[in-house]
Amino acid sequence: MVNNNNENHQHHDHDKHTNQESHSNHHGDEGHEHHGHHGHDEHGGHDHHDHGDMVEDFKKRFYISLIVTIPILILSPMIQEFIGVDFQLPFNQYILFVLSTFIFFYGGWPFITGGISELKDKNPGMMTLIGLAILVAYVYSSLTVFGLEGQDFFWELATLIDIMLLGHWIEMRSVMGASNALEELVKLVPSEAHKLDENGNVIEIQVSELKNHDKVLVKPGERIPVDGTIVDGNSAIDESMLTGESVPIEKAKGDEVIGGSVNKEGSLTVQVEKTGEESYLSQVITMVKDAQESKSKTQDITNRAAKWLFYVALAAGFITLFIWLLLGYPFDTALERMVTVMVITCPHALGLAAPLVIAVSTSISAKHGLLIRNRANFEGARNLNAVVFDKTGTLTQGEFGVTNIVPNEGYQEEDVLSYAASLEQNSEHPIATGIVSSAKDKDIQLKQVADFEALTGKGIQGTIDSKKINVVSPGYVDNEGMAYNKEEFNNLSEEGKTVVFVLLNDELIGMIALADIVRDTAKEAIANLKEEGIHSIMLTGDNEKVAHWVAEQLDIDEVYAEVLPDKKADQIKKVKEKGWKVAMTGDGINDAPALATADLGIAIGAGTDVAMETADVVLVKSNPKDVVSLIDLSKKTYRKMIQNLWWAAGYNILAIPLAAGLLAPVGIVLSPAVGAILMSLSTVIVAINAKLLKA
Repeated sequence: MVNNNNENHQHHDHDKHTNQESHSNHHGDEGHEHHGHHGHDEHGGHDHHDHGDMVEDFKKRFYISLIVTIPILILSPMIQEFIGVDFQLPFNQYILFVLSTFIFFYGGWPFITGGISELKDKNPGMMTLIGLAILVAYVYSSLTVFGLEGQDFFWELATLIDIMLLGHWIEMRSVMGASNALEELVKLVPSEAHKLDENGNVIEIQVSELKNHDKVLVKPGERIPVDGTIVDGNSAIDESMLTGESVPIEKAKGDEVIGGSVNKEGSLTVQVEKTGEESYLSQVITMVKDAQESKSKTQDITNRAAKWLFYVALAAGFITLFIWLLLGYPFDTALERMVTVMVITCPHALGLAAPLVIAVSTSISAKHGLLIRNRANFEGARNLNAVVFDKTGTLTQGEFGVTNIVPNEGYQEEDVLSYAASLEQNSEHPIATGIVSSAKDKDIQLKQVADFEALTGKGIQGTIDSKKINVVSPGYVDNEGMAYNKEEFNNLSEEGKTVVFVLLNDELIGMIALADIVRDTAKEAIANLKEEGIHSIMLTGDNEKVAHWVAEQLDIDEVYAEVLPDKKADQIKKVKEKGWKVAMTGDGINDAPALATADLGIAIGAGTDVAMETADVVLVKSNPKDVVSLIDLSKKTYRKMIQNLWWAAGYNILAIPLAAGLLAPVGIVLSPAVGAILMSLSTVIVAINAKLLKA
């Protein structure tokens, strides 16, 4: 009658509790339909080093270009005229030409090559705009050195390159390095294994040398090196990082194990079933890689602004040239106007508008325990429609806690908990830990235990104050024909709780129900998301009952339970198919493909390195409420960027017509010197405005 849920609540062989239902869900379907993993191990590290090298490269180019800019500013006739000095060296123009040529090719090279690749993709952006401005300024200024009438723009060229290099360096430094996820995943599998030969001798070999049907020995505390089947021994296996299963799972002969999971207790002999590309972890690696590569290359807002300015610069430049020629001015005058317009269209402030906001936003977020790794996706957080939460370790603490104590007549809750905790204090098992910490929270003094003994498949027993105490499974109580409140037991089981019984001198004195404890902050987070009109969804590998019990406590809108790890990313795709922008919050390796697939991947900091490496944002404090702070900061950051872009572009809106000579008939033509003052002013305003960003 009670066995409806017994398999879910065994209290085995001393501390061998299990969650069989989830266990079968995860492993009854091990043939994951994924393509092989082709030597992606090096991929993550390679990306990471590339990113670090690029940051260093921009820094070096910035400092060297800055040093060379100083003599250019000192020798520039336009700057001298502006500050009222006349200081000419012999061959002044040629010295300027040589120094500027160095800056153009050394400092400007990333923008020239970047612009070329943007044009190849038929998608002009920031690089193309900068490339156009520096190319026009350099070519025109060089022509003025070698005979063309007109003023040079060497100082404009040098300062533009300096500020753009600075902007790119700030931006790249403030965004954390490219993903190391694949490198982290590979680290989970040990490189060596204890292979057993025909005579049962242990040989140390590389995991890569293992073949199907080889047998390996896995000692307590070690990671299992391959996917396989247990042929000897039994133990609790911690798969939480791989599958999201909240409790270590009891496994014995005939059960399957996953490479990368941790053997907690006994020694195991495992027969190798899957190696290399076929292994579960390799398939996860492939999925993460695919998801990362398929992520849309989101064009951030500065790039969109730059794209329009590029077209404006080209159009305004040629229109200016033709109009001045039509009005009968000499070609060199018309050309100077054209160049002035094209150079002015690339505002220095634009190069700093976004990077400065990002740098401030990143430091604010770091103070609040939010690490932003992918800026474009973080910026998109302001448009989220749904947040998907993993259950174990995200909404819950990922560890057992006592939820109910049901004492029998004549006993108090404290008595039941005191005996159980005293007996369980010697065990490392999650259920034992949950009972003991609950007793400590209530300041219950633990008693001395004698004659401690594990009863295989039944529970544990010992002597406390000369009384025999047992903590046993529901199966043990049923077999002994003991009477207990079956309705209460069934209600607790329906909620997905694990129930153990406490016996005093073979008499039942009560039962204790345990479950993965829900985080207090999770409740507030979901309530806050509802206020913002954002849909909350739970996605978990754990069983239906557990999931629905947690969802009810948190008032979550939608629940998907018993989702196999390799199907989590598919579930995210289904939510996205509604046209929604979706964030995924998780902490395990099983969440990595889903984190990579979501519009915004949020890793809980207490989770695995892999989840953190795959995510766009990491919540260091493991507080679900930070998801709300994150969305709020994203909105504020975006607002600040828009303001800055208007300040940067506002300078252009004012300067372009003046530079083109719109007011020339009334004697007003924007001199390059006045243009320089306006430019500096807009850059200063942009910098101050960025600093005003507050959390």
